[in-house]
Amino acid sequence: MPTLVLASASPRRRELLTQAGLVFSVHPAHIPEDPLPGEDPIAYVVRLAREKAETVLRELSGPDSPADLAVLGADTTVTLDGQILAKPEDAEDAARMLRLLSGRTHRVITGVAVATPGRTEVAAEVTAVRFLTLSEEEIAEYVASGEPMDKAGAYGIQGRAAKWIPRIEGCYFNVVGLPLALVGTMLESMVAQ
Repeated sequence: MPTLVLASASPRRRELLTQAGLVFSVHPAHIPEDPLPGEDPIAYVVRLAREKAETVLRELSGPDSPADLAVLGADTTVTLDGQILAKPEDAEDAARMLRLLSGRTHRVITGVAVATPGRTEVAAEVTAVRFLTLSEEEIAEYVASGEPMDKAGAYGIQGRAAKWIPRIEGCYFNVVGLPLALVGTMLESMVAQ
């Protein structure tokens, strides 16, 4: 396996890579994460994943950098009716997002990029997530817990919101923040070439 660097400060992505048995270091990318006007949700997360991976690759490249350096960038968003639901700005925004998701099926999209000195590969994973209908009391209690505040779509499937999700179609790990099978396949493909 290459010398892997995760271009993200996400504790969930670190946990998932560790769970998959990968050895890596962390070097977060600091880039603007706003969608471009009219940008498609898949194009948005793939663009951010690429920018994160390539920014960190540039920062770490030099005469002392390993020849097999590979930087993994990822970005996850939630989308409903073509609208991107990124991380909430505040408690009111989190409650707004949860009301939108209530009783409906939305999509979670993660863009993934692996950048090496020779090239960058990108891909996206899409998972459909069904939510039960939430009461205003449930929304208020969940927002007050603080859990939704650093998560796209204002919820974490691996946390308290799990009790509202009867069904998903696709990769569970994608909803947590990193589609592990896709990442593994991309890393193997980069090593093979």
